[in-house]
Amino acid sequence: MTPPTGLSRGPRRSRALAALPAVVLLGTAALAGCADPGASAAGNSTGGAQTTAARNGVVYNTAPDQQRIRAEKEAALAAKVPELIGRDGKLTVATTAGSIPLSFHATDDQTAIGSELDIAQLVADKLGLELDVQVTSWENWPLKTQSGDFEAVFSNVGVNKDRVKLFDFASYRAAFMGFEAKKSASYDIKGADDISGLKVSVGSGTNQEKILLAWNKELESKGKAPATLQYYSSDADTILALSSGRTDLNIAPYPSTVYRENTRDDLKVVGKVNAGWPSETLVAATTLRGNGLAPVISEALNSAIDDGSYGKVLERWGLSEEALPESRTITEENFAATQASASTAPSGKAS
Repeated sequence: MTPPTGLSRGPRRSRALAALPAVVLLGTAALAGCADPGASAAGNSTGGAQTTAARNGVVYNTAPDQQRIRAEKEAALAAKVPELIGRDGKLTVATTAGSIPLSFHATDDQTAIGSELDIAQLVADKLGLELDVQVTSWENWPLKTQSGDFEAVFSNVGVNKDRVKLFDFASYRAAFMGFEAKKSASYDIKGADDISGLKVSVGSGTNQEKILLAWNKELESKGKAPATLQYYSSDADTILALSSGRTDLNIAPYPSTVYRENTRDDLKVVGKVNAGWPSETLVAATTLRGNGLAPVISEALNSAIDDGSYGKVLERWGLSEEALPESRTITEENFAATQASASTAPSGKAS
């Protein structure tokens, strides 16, 4: 996926560059997101169809014309947008378009759509800004957000101890990973012991890879066979390997595994784990640390939660299970305190 060009933001860019912290040199693997790569509507079970009727009752619109749920501008919130960000009248949002139904390409293979962008649209509306969507790669969003090219990232980014050193967050969804397998499989994945000796596909540099690597260390310490991790260049290749039996399991964002379970006849979800394992985490809008935007986004999200538009967006994409009762601003200073209460339900499911 080729990152967009021509994204220089003039004075905003130069001022942001001057503020880059020394820890910018952290490896991108520590910062990479939680999605599997390269998904598009054209690669799903509907081919070129404009909608997909799922067994969970959701009819997914995969057309470029999304007819998004919109919100009204709130002047009090718009007035809180940092001047450097709001001066051009746009909220420039990065997304990776890599995971159905979160963020992916529509049937035209060009337009980025999905629940992440619908939520970003609500925020932009509340703040009185035009939503400017830029598709990028997992490898590029951290540096491009630091350089000022992107003002916020809405792409299933989970909060963790490495990211809070560089970014501030406004939470908007629970964060879980799902294990999926062929319909005929009898796996029940709850922990490391359940993947021993299996072939598991995973995205490189993702949170789910970190989980599997930790589980393999645990297995090796017990004298058990570790899982064999397999890497594919695209979502389509990953799912083909799973459905053909070349891999036993795939670990991916939980909403994506649920989507496939409900739109395909050959796959099912066989396990679920918090994306922050062994701790808990949340999915959040990601902004440059200290620039003042994250608290405003949190307020906009809470307004959308209160007026019901947030709930309608999640319902539209079959994600009501991962709804949060409120958005919280998470920074390095309050990360430890918020981490303890990240989960919204003791069962491991969001309310």
